[in-house]
Amino acid sequence: MSYAHQRRRGFTLIELMIVVALIAVLSAFAIPSYRDHVIRGRLVDASNGLNTIRADMERHFQDNRTFATVTAGATTRTSPCQRPAAELTFGKFVISCTGADAPSPTAYKLTATGTGDMSTFGFTVDQLDRRTTTTTYTDWTAANPNTNTCWVLKRRQTC
Repeated sequence: MSYAHQRRRGFTLIELMIVVALIAVLSAFAIPSYRDHVIRGRLVDASNGLNTIRADMERHFQDNRTFATVTAGATTRTSPCQRPAAELTFGKFVISCTGADAPSPTAYKLTATGTGDMSTFGFTVDQLDRRTTTTTYTDWTAANPNTNTCWVLKRRQTC
């Protein structure tokens, strides 16, 4: 049997290098896009948590005419800001009130602070619905950071 008639099997080095290059190029686009998708999914926890506690604060104000805890005789109506930590945790975000968790009778400021791999993100909202975002994550800052109208929930977002 001569070598000219033998069937070659396998891949050449050039073919393998082309496949490796294609995988590298696809990974360069897919991995950052996937990471952004995961971050956006987790940021929903912060906005949902802030909106939930904010609604509870407004409900508390409507019922008691104050954002602070109210004690009338033997009855205490606790401000939503002073709930146990487990009730103020939404996914990877913990909601807190500024001022040692004690809002004033007419004002409050809620802060969602990220934990773990989301620790670079923070969001705030107050009784006037002024919203701010703090982050050190690349390209996740608002195009117009002077407006207090929105939270940055996606890369290169404009407010």
